[in-house]
Amino acid sequence: MAGVPEPLLLLHGFTQTGRGWDEVVARLAGETYRPVAPDLRGHGSAGALRPIDMAACVDDVLGLAERRFALAGYSMGGRIALHVALAAPERVSRLVLVSTTAGIEDASQRSARRAADEELAGWMEDHTIEQVAEHWGAQALFAGQAPQVSDAARADRLHNQPEHLAAALRGIGTGVMAPLWERLGVLSMPATVLAGEEDQKFVALGRRLAEALPRATLVVVSGAGHALTLEAPASVAAAITPCSAGEVQGLQQS
Repeated sequence: MAGVPEPLLLLHGFTQTGRGWDEVVARLAGETYRPVAPDLRGHGSAGALRPIDMAACVDDVLGLAERRFALAGYSMGGRIALHVALAAPERVSRLVLVSTTAGIEDASQRSARRAADEELAGWMEDHTIEQVAEHWGAQALFAGQAPQVSDAARADRLHNQPEHLAAALRGIGTGVMAPLWERLGVLSMPATVLAGEEDQKFVALGRRLAEALPRATLVVVSGAGHALTLEAPASVAAAITPCSAGEVQGLQQS
């Protein structure tokens, strides 16, 4: 129906909840979209849902909108977004991928990551959510964050429970995810890939994603790291809003 905002599904990262998108939603321009930021399985209000696997997460996301929708995902949410887009490409009007990857191709590296994730999951089960939040936030991936960013990330993580996060790591972690790189060429919807300038690993992954997706643009956000939804919410919102895509602060490449 004309004039009805299109659903915009926003998928959060590991150890977060849908609240992780609040600063982006607050900056979305106009009435183009109706934002929906669910808690994903293993997280927040959906923590106890089982099973936790990619198929169940895809079904959950597809059930949030009746027809077509725009789709954005950060980190773990970006990996889930790729699975959703591949499962139902005719329903995804545009795709925004933030600080994410299409998986680990090398089998030995994937096996090593799976073993490391299993070790971390076991550690999580033996510790409090406060300890888990501190441990996850202390990674080099989040080094250099402004205090208000790290504080907001920690506050969001405290809405989770260790045993549910452990189950999510085992069920939808990068180590258990089948790589999707060779399948990306079928995704013909417009796409924007974002990475923070200081997050060099994901700048490289973002460049590769943008090259593999037929209609993708890469945006590298100046002065930002991995957690773009918290570090640079205005840039993420601008990339999501079609009329503002060219106004994103950062280095933009085709």
